[in-house]
Amino acid sequence: MGYLAIFLFALSANLDNFTVAITYGMRKIQIGPIPNLLIAGISGGGTLLFMTVGVWIGRFLPHSIADIIGSLLLIGIGIWSIKGALCAKPSKPSKPRHSNGIHLSELLDAPEKADADANGSIDLREATILAFALTINNAGLGLGASIAGVDILLTTLCTTFFSLAAIFIGCLIGKNWASRLLGRFAPLIAGIAIAALGVYELIPVL
Repeated sequence: MGYLAIFLFALSANLDNFTVAITYGMRKIQIGPIPNLLIAGISGGGTLLFMTVGVWIGRFLPHSIADIIGSLLLIGIGIWSIKGALCAKPSKPSKPRHSNGIHLSELLDAPEKADADANGSIDLREATILAFALTINNAGLGLGASIAGVDILLTTLCTTFFSLAAIFIGCLIGKNWASRLLGRFAPLIAGIAIAALGVYELIPVL
């Protein structure tokens, strides 16, 4: 059934959520239960969509070739993420925007910008924009995992649950001294988890 693969996918897919939540906790920006549910729902829906597309692509390839391509894609994404985490330069905190000009490409580097009205709380509209930014960032991961044969339904459910937990726990951790350490190493952990998922899926094919 590949429960380890599902766990690794859900973990790596939601470490961005965890890092974003830590940032919000540090800046005293609140994410309530309903916005958190909305983000988890969009994350789960995005996972289902990208993995379904991956399955469709995989139908045009021999099973063994599809598994190898999907696994190598995951390993490549993981190595790229590890390289990015190791080479990343510390960024200076930015101030929240007071306008509605929110760009998806900016949110992962400066997630506090999602709080466009700077009221210290993420509302449903802001949560929707943030969720799409987080989900699109995991498109390649979903495609690679499904092509490699990871179960779609269980992965979607697990990813949704992990999203809820990652944001809730991240916000709590963001309020204490451990936030900077955990937030700094989350991208590296995500890269390692993605690469490990690729290797795990590749071994049975070889």
